[in-house]
Amino acid sequence: MCTVTEPNEPDRERSEPMDRERSAADLAAAERRISGRIDPGIRAVVVAAAVLLLLLTFALPHSGAANGWDVVAFDEDAAAESIALPSRIFVWLALVFAVGVSALALVTQRWALAWIALYGSGVASVLGMLAIWSRQTVPSNLSGAGPGIGLIVGWLLVLVLAFHWFKVVWNRSTQQWAAASARRDAAILDEAARETVLDRTRRDGRRNARRDG
Repeated sequence: MCTVTEPNEPDRERSEPMDRERSAADLAAAERRISGRIDPGIRAVVVAAAVLLLLLTFALPHSGAANGWDVVAFDEDAAAESIALPSRIFVWLALVFAVGVSALALVTQRWALAWIALYGSGVASVLGMLAIWSRQTVPSNLSGAGPGIGLIVGWLLVLVLAFHWFKVVWNRSTQQWAAASARRDAAILDEAARETVLDRTRRDGRRNARRDG
C-alpha cells in the first residue's frame, strides 16, 4: 500500500505566503490592465453607428444652401447664409472629437482617448445648442435660413455619443476602483498573515529556548 504524506506545518507556512504573493501580483496586473483600457461592449456598436451617421450629416443642409462641409471650410455658401461662430465651432468640434477621437478610441480602446472623446462631445453638445439658437435668431439685416436637418440631427448624434462615452468611462472607472480595492484588501490580509507567522515563530523560539534551558 502507498501512503499519502501530509505536508508538515513549516511547509504549509512557507507555501501560504508564496500563494498570497502570487495573488497580489495577479491583482496588481489586473488593475494595470484595467487602468489603461476600456471595454465598451455592446456600446461599441452604438458608438460606431453614431459616428458613421454623424459623418453623413455633414453632407446634409446645415442651414439653407450650406451643408456641414461648407461650414467647415466656411466657403461662399456658408458666408451667404451668414453662418455664425457657434455653428463653425460646433462642426469642427463634432468632426474632430465626436468623429475622429471617437473612432480612435474605439479602435485602440484607450481610456485616455475615451475621456477626450467624452470631453469634446460634451463641449460640442453645448455649442450645437448655441448653433441652433443662432440660426433661429439671425439679425434682420443679414440673410440666412434657420437650422437645417444636418445641424439638428448632427447635434442629436453628438448628444448620443457624449452619453455613451460617459457610460463607458464611468463603467471603466468603477472596475478600476473595484480592482484597487481588492488589491488593498489583499495587501492588508497579506500583512496580517505575515504578523501571524512572525508571532508563531517568536512563540516557537521562546518555547524552544525554555526547553533548551
